[in-house]
Amino acid sequence: MTTDAAGATAGQEAGLFEDLAQPSAADVQAAAQARAKERSQGTARVLEPNRQQVELRASDLESLLAEDHRARLVWGYVERQDLSALFDAIKARGSVAGRAAIDPRILFSLWLYATLDGVGSGREVARLTTAHDAYRWICGGVDVNYHALNDFRSANDQLMDEVLTDNVAAMADAGVITLERVAQDGMRVRADAGAASLRRQASLEEHLGQARELVRTLKTLAEVDPGQASRRAQAAKLRAAREREQRIQAALERLPEVAATKRRNGGKPEDARASTTDAQASVMKMGDGGFRPAYNVQFATDCAAQVIVGMDVVTTGSDMAQLAPMVEQVERRLGKTPDQWLVDGGFPAHEQIDAVADKTELYAPVPKTKAPKAKDEPKDEAADPARKDAKSGNTPHDPQRPAPISEFDPKPGDSDAVAQWRQRMNTDGARAIYKHRAATAECVNAQARNRGLLRMPVRGLAKVKCVVRLYVLAHNLMRLAALAPQLIGWGGGAKSISSQVA
Repeated sequence: MTTDAAGATAGQEAGLFEDLAQPSAADVQAAAQARAKERSQGTARVLEPNRQQVELRASDLESLLAEDHRARLVWGYVERQDLSALFDAIKARGSVAGRAAIDPRILFSLWLYATLDGVGSGREVARLTTAHDAYRWICGGVDVNYHALNDFRSANDQLMDEVLTDNVAAMADAGVITLERVAQDGMRVRADAGAASLRRQASLEEHLGQARELVRTLKTLAEVDPGQASRRAQAAKLRAAREREQRIQAALERLPEVAATKRRNGGKPEDARASTTDAQASVMKMGDGGFRPAYNVQFATDCAAQVIVGMDVVTTGSDMAQLAPMVEQVERRLGKTPDQWLVDGGFPAHEQIDAVADKTELYAPVPKTKAPKAKDEPKDEAADPARKDAKSGNTPHDPQRPAPISEFDPKPGDSDAVAQWRQRMNTDGARAIYKHRAATAECVNAQARNRGLLRMPVRGLAKVKCVVRLYVLAHNLMRLAALAPQLIGWGGGAKSISSQVA
């Protein structure tokens, strides 16, 4: 008995199909003959995909993107920026000999769109200009290579800074930015350098000698080798050797600064190390607890609009000295300072508080105060069992020991600004205001991470600042589209764009 027959028999016994008519032997035989006939006619005939077939489609680039596509938003934004400095630098004019330059608006738009898309490699952007409809639409038929893209990003930091200033000033004039409250935070981003590239002075000097010897050897070979192809290969090797020599020299020049930082932090100056890959990167403690070469990215963000109004990149892992410079930067951009400035516990050094006291009202957590010790109190708890019991709460507090002083009480040596800051943070209103810090700063940091700001794609502080400034412009562009689309001529697509970032 077959499986189907056995199942049918079991069903009948259970009474499940007792109301169904049983098929006759003729019906069963007819069905079997029909199936046999179908098999005898061959396999099923279907239309299979052929992805190797070349197709010629008559379509324009304009029809590839929807009216509210983000690429159109980026291009409309770039068209409204003052890029006259870039056009003035182009030498190909009129009948003057020379190849026409790529429109700077194309390069700027490609990088802004790529930043929003989480792409940080010039080679990848160049590939997408031939493989992705949005990038192709931005190019509009203009061929773009990764050399032009990388050169544009690295050479226009000042221009991007001016664009950022113009944008935040326009939003302030339109009432989008109120500057009632600004939150500042630092974010450590890993540098394009491995931990194995960090070396001490003796090792750096040894490698520098080897690099110089290699340069001399390659120069000699390039002069005596008559082969054209071989000369080109030797020239490439010589260029790479010279670049390595320059990187090692830069690492040696950075060592005194690293040693001074170690000395201030209580470390051994002789243990100072610098990277032969990116000399300006510093070893910092990352979010996962590990130590790696990184840069400290600083953002100052308007709490109401979540628009970044100030940015900086520093080579120190501490935020302690970054408060006053950022306040000055925001004042320079907008002509005024915020009413309230919110930072976390890593920022409020006393000299920094004094520096900004006449410009803004600082809100930052006050560090806990340790209980004072009696003059004759032993340091070791094991030598004083009574102290150990008092600390654990088993015995009442010793009346001869001074009572703990609250961290909010003024301390000897506090300036007026520091004393006012302590007293201010002891109020319920200050605690309520301070809650806006995390909701603003951490949100901006998370969006930057989501857009790919996890590891720097370039080396050197100057190039790193260019990359971070692109992230700031991209972030503010999306906030502008959500809050004031009329400033960039973005009408019906504002709702769809804002829904992507809000």
